[in-house]
Amino acid sequence: MKAADVMTERVVSIGPDATIQEAIKLMLENQISGLPVIDASRELVGVITEGDFLRRAETGTVRRRPRWLEFLVGPGKLADEFARGHGRKVAEIMTPDPIAIMENTPLSEAVDLMERHRIKRLPVMRGKFVVGILTRRSLLRALAGVAGEVKPAAASDAAIREQVIAELKKQPWTPIQSIDVTVRNGVADLWGSIIDERERKALIVAVENVPGVKEVRDHLAWIEPRTGMLVYNPDEEKNETKTG
Repeated sequence: MKAADVMTERVVSIGPDATIQEAIKLMLENQISGLPVIDASRELVGVITEGDFLRRAETGTVRRRPRWLEFLVGPGKLADEFARGHGRKVAEIMTPDPIAIMENTPLSEAVDLMERHRIKRLPVMRGKFVVGILTRRSLLRALAGVAGEVKPAAASDAAIREQVIAELKKQPWTPIQSIDVTVRNGVADLWGSIIDERERKALIVAVENVPGVKEVRDHLAWIEPRTGMLVYNPDEEKNETKTG
Protein backbone atom coordinates (compact mmCIF):
# COMPACT_ATOMS: atom_id res chain seq x y z
CA MET A 1 0.00 0.00 0.00
CA LYS A 2 1.06 3.57 -0.68
CA ALA A 3 0.65 6.72 1.38
CA ALA A 4 -2.04 7.99 -1.00
CA ASP A 5 -4.14 4.87 -0.29
CA VAL A 6 -4.67 5.66 3.39
CA MET A 7 -3.84 9.35 3.90
CA THR A 8 -6.39 11.89 5.09
CA GLU A 9 -7.09 14.11 2.09
CA ARG A 10 -8.78 16.89 4.07
CA VAL A 11 -5.81 18.92 5.23
CA VAL A 12 -6.41 21.39 8.06
CA SER A 13 -3.48 23.80 7.92
CA ILE A 14 -2.41 27.16 9.24
CA GLY A 15 -0.17 30.02 8.07
CA PRO A 16 3.14 30.96 9.68
CA ASP A 17 1.87 34.43 10.63
CA ALA A 18 -1.16 33.09 12.51
CA THR A 19 -1.21 33.43 16.29
CA ILE A 20 -0.76 30.47 18.58
CA GLN A 21 -4.31 31.08 19.85
CA GLU A 22 -5.59 30.51 16.30
CA ALA A 23 -3.55 27.31 16.03
CA ILE A 24 -4.85 25.99 19.35
CA LYS A 25 -8.44 26.78 18.36
CA LEU A 26 -8.07 24.96 15.03
CA MET A 27 -6.61 21.90 16.70
CA LEU A 28 -9.33 21.74 19.33
CA GLU A 29 -12.18 22.35 16.87
CA ASN A 30 -10.95 19.64 14.51
CA GLN A 31 -9.82 17.23 17.24
CA ILE A 32 -6.34 16.90 15.80
CA SER A 33 -2.94 17.07 17.49
CA GLY A 34 -0.96 18.85 14.79
CA LEU A 35 -1.11 21.20 11.83
CA PRO A 36 1.04 21.62 8.73
CA VAL A 37 2.16 25.22 8.34
CA ILE A 38 1.65 26.43 4.77
CA ASP A 39 2.75 29.84 3.51
CA ALA A 40 1.06 32.21 1.03
CA SER A 41 2.58 30.37 -1.95
CA ARG A 42 0.98 27.12 -0.67
CA GLU A 43 4.34 25.59 0.20
CA LEU A 44 5.01 23.59 3.36
CA VAL A 45 7.27 25.50 5.75
CA GLY A 46 6.72 23.75 9.06
CA VAL A 47 4.58 21.70 11.43
CA ILE A 48 3.09 22.72 14.75
CA THR A 49 1.91 20.08 17.23
CA GLU A 50 0.65 19.68 20.78
CA GLY A 51 4.23 19.09 21.86
CA ASP A 52 5.12 22.67 20.91
CA PHE A 53 2.78 23.92 23.62
CA LEU A 54 4.15 21.82 26.49
CA ARG A 55 6.72 24.38 27.63
CA ARG A 56 4.91 27.73 27.75
CA ALA A 57 5.38 30.82 29.90
CA GLU A 58 1.60 31.19 30.31
CA THR A 59 1.33 27.86 32.13
CA GLY A 60 4.59 28.19 34.04
CA THR A 61 6.08 25.15 32.33
CA VAL A 62 9.07 26.72 30.57
CA ARG A 63 12.24 24.74 31.14
CA ARG A 64 14.48 25.98 33.97
CA ARG A 65 18.01 24.70 34.43
CA PRO A 66 20.78 25.30 36.99
CA ARG A 67 23.24 28.00 35.93
CA TRP A 68 26.07 25.51 35.42
CA LEU A 69 23.89 23.43 33.08
CA GLU A 70 22.85 26.52 31.12
CA PHE A 71 26.55 27.15 30.49
CA LEU A 72 26.95 23.63 29.07
CA VAL A 73 23.79 23.85 26.96
CA GLY A 74 24.94 27.07 25.32
CA PRO A 75 23.22 30.34 24.39
CA GLY A 76 21.84 29.10 21.06
CA LYS A 77 19.81 26.31 22.64
CA LEU A 78 18.63 28.61 25.43
CA ALA A 79 17.57 31.26 22.91
CA ASP A 80 15.62 28.70 20.91
CA GLU A 81 13.82 27.46 24.04
CA PHE A 82 12.97 31.04 25.04
CA ALA A 83 11.46 31.77 21.62
CA ARG A 84 9.39 28.57 21.76
CA GLY A 85 8.19 29.25 25.28
CA HIS A 86 7.27 32.89 24.70
CA GLY A 87 6.55 33.15 20.95
CA ARG A 88 3.19 34.55 19.87
CA LYS A 89 3.14 33.48 16.22
CA VAL A 90 3.12 30.02 14.69
CA ALA A 91 6.40 30.68 12.85
CA GLU A 92 8.13 31.34 16.17
CA ILE A 93 7.34 27.97 17.74
CA MET A 94 6.77 25.58 14.81
CA THR A 95 9.22 22.89 13.70
CA PRO A 96 10.65 24.17 10.40
CA ASP A 97 11.53 22.00 7.39
CA PRO A 98 9.38 19.06 8.53
CA ILE A 99 9.83 15.50 7.34
CA ALA A 100 7.36 14.76 4.54
CA ILE A 101 6.64 11.97 2.07
CA MET A 102 5.32 11.71 -1.47
CA GLU A 103 2.00 10.18 -2.53
CA ASN A 104 3.65 7.03 -3.84
CA THR A 105 5.79 6.40 -0.74
CA PRO A 106 5.22 2.81 0.47
CA LEU A 107 3.57 2.57 3.88
CA SER A 108 6.50 0.55 5.17
CA GLU A 109 8.85 3.48 4.49
CA ALA A 110 6.42 5.96 6.04
CA VAL A 111 6.15 3.90 9.22
CA ASP A 112 9.95 3.59 9.38
CA LEU A 113 10.19 7.39 9.27
CA MET A 114 7.56 7.84 11.97
CA GLU A 115 9.31 5.38 14.27
CA ARG A 116 12.83 6.65 13.61
CA HIS A 117 11.95 10.30 14.22
CA ARG A 118 9.27 9.64 16.86
CA ILE A 119 6.60 11.62 15.05
CA LYS A 120 2.86 11.03 14.74
CA ARG A 121 2.14 12.58 11.35
CA LEU A 122 3.68 13.05 7.93
CA PRO A 123 2.56 15.62 5.34
CA VAL A 124 1.97 13.92 1.99
CA MET A 125 3.28 15.89 -0.97
CA ARG A 126 2.54 16.17 -4.67
CA GLY A 127 5.51 18.08 -5.92
CA LYS A 128 5.81 21.14 -3.64
CA PHE A 129 2.23 21.05 -2.39
CA VAL A 130 0.58 19.21 0.51
CA VAL A 131 -2.24 16.93 -0.65
CA GLY A 132 -2.81 14.88 2.48
CA ILE A 133 -1.71 13.90 5.96
CA LEU A 134 -0.62 10.44 7.06
CA THR A 135 -1.15 9.91 10.78
CA ARG A 136 -1.19 7.00 13.18
CA ARG A 137 -4.97 7.20 13.04
CA SER A 138 -4.81 6.89 9.23
CA LEU A 139 -2.85 3.66 9.66
CA LEU A 140 -5.36 2.45 12.24
CA ARG A 141 -8.24 3.05 9.84
CA ALA A 142 -6.35 1.19 7.11
CA LEU A 143 -5.79 -1.75 9.44
CA ALA A 144 -9.46 -1.80 10.41
CA GLY A 145 -10.36 -2.06 6.74
CA VAL A 146 -8.13 -5.02 5.95
CA ALA A 147 -7.90 -6.91 9.23
CA GLY A 148 -11.30 -8.48 8.76
CA GLU A 149 -10.73 -9.60 5.21
CA VAL A 150 -11.06 -13.36 4.81
CA LYS A 151 -8.28 -14.95 2.80
CA PRO A 152 -9.22 -17.82 0.47
CA ALA A 153 -8.71 -21.16 2.16
CA ALA A 154 -6.32 -23.80 0.85
CA ALA A 155 -7.86 -26.80 -0.90
CA SER A 156 -6.82 -29.51 1.58
CA ASP A 157 -5.08 -30.17 4.87
CA ALA A 158 -1.96 -31.18 2.96
CA ALA A 159 -2.00 -27.90 1.04
CA ILE A 160 -2.51 -25.95 4.27
CA ARG A 161 0.45 -27.73 5.86
CA GLU A 162 2.64 -26.91 2.87
CA GLN A 163 1.70 -23.23 3.19
CA VAL A 164 2.39 -23.27 6.93
CA ILE A 165 5.85 -24.76 6.43
CA ALA A 166 6.58 -22.29 3.63
CA GLU A 167 5.53 -19.36 5.83
CA LEU A 168 7.68 -20.53 8.75
CA LYS A 169 10.71 -20.94 6.49
CA LYS A 170 10.40 -17.30 5.46
CA GLN A 171 10.91 -16.06 9.02
CA PRO A 172 14.52 -15.64 10.19
CA TRP A 173 13.61 -16.30 13.83
CA THR A 174 11.87 -19.65 13.23
CA PRO A 175 13.67 -22.72 14.67
CA ILE A 176 12.51 -24.60 11.60
CA GLN A 177 14.76 -27.63 12.19
CA SER A 178 13.09 -28.38 15.51
CA ILE A 179 9.47 -27.63 14.52
CA ASP A 180 6.87 -29.88 12.93
CA VAL A 181 3.27 -29.16 11.96
CA THR A 182 0.34 -31.47 11.39
CA VAL A 183 -3.02 -30.35 10.00
CA ARG A 184 -6.35 -32.14 10.26
CA ASN A 185 -9.69 -30.58 9.32
CA GLY A 186 -8.06 -27.17 9.31
CA VAL A 187 -6.69 -27.54 12.85
CA ALA A 188 -2.91 -27.10 12.98
CA ASP A 189 -0.89 -28.81 15.72
CA LEU A 190 2.54 -27.40 16.48
CA TRP A 191 5.14 -29.90 17.70
CA GLY A 192 8.80 -29.64 18.60
CA SER A 193 11.00 -27.44 20.75
CA ILE A 194 11.95 -23.79 21.07
CA ILE A 195 14.87 -22.09 22.82
CA ASP A 196 13.12 -18.77 23.53
CA GLU A 197 9.59 -18.54 24.96
CA ARG A 198 8.87 -15.54 22.73
CA GLU A 199 9.08 -17.85 19.73
CA ARG A 200 5.95 -19.68 20.93
CA LYS A 201 3.60 -16.73 20.43
CA ALA A 202 5.24 -15.75 17.14
CA LEU A 203 4.89 -19.29 15.77
CA ILE A 204 1.21 -19.42 16.72
CA VAL A 205 0.58 -16.03 15.10
CA ALA A 206 2.38 -17.07 11.91
CA VAL A 207 0.30 -20.24 11.60
CA GLU A 208 -2.97 -18.47 12.44
CA ASN A 209 -2.45 -16.18 9.47
CA VAL A 210 -2.18 -18.99 6.93
CA PRO A 211 -5.41 -19.27 4.87
CA GLY A 212 -7.48 -22.28 5.85
CA VAL A 213 -6.18 -22.61 9.41
CA LYS A 214 -9.15 -22.66 11.78
CA GLU A 215 -7.30 -23.27 15.03
CA VAL A 216 -3.74 -23.69 16.30
CA ARG A 217 -2.92 -26.17 19.08
CA ASP A 218 0.37 -25.67 20.91
CA HIS A 219 2.41 -28.76 21.87
CA LEU A 220 5.77 -26.97 21.83
CA ALA A 221 8.37 -27.60 24.52
CA TRP A 222 10.79 -24.94 25.71
CA ILE A 223 14.41 -25.95 26.30
CA GLU A 224 15.50 -24.36 29.58
CA PRO A 225 18.95 -22.95 28.71
CA ARG A 226 20.69 -23.62 32.04
CA THR A 227 19.57 -27.20 32.67
CA GLY A 228 18.55 -28.43 29.22
CA MET A 229 15.17 -29.48 30.63
CA LEU A 230 12.18 -29.60 28.28
CA VAL A 231 9.35 -27.47 29.72
CA TYR A 232 6.03 -28.22 28.08
CA ASN A 233 3.14 -25.83 27.51
CA PRO A 234 1.29 -25.56 30.85
CA ASP A 235 -2.02 -25.63 28.98
CA GLU A 236 -1.32 -29.12 27.73
CA GLU A 237 -3.17 -31.94 29.42
CA LYS A 238 0.13 -33.67 30.11
CA ASN A 239 2.03 -30.95 31.87
CA GLU A 240 5.31 -32.60 32.65
CA THR A 241 9.04 -32.13 32.26
CA LYS A 242 11.76 -34.51 31.26
CA THR A 243 15.48 -34.28 30.79
CA GLY A 244 16.51 -33.32 27.25
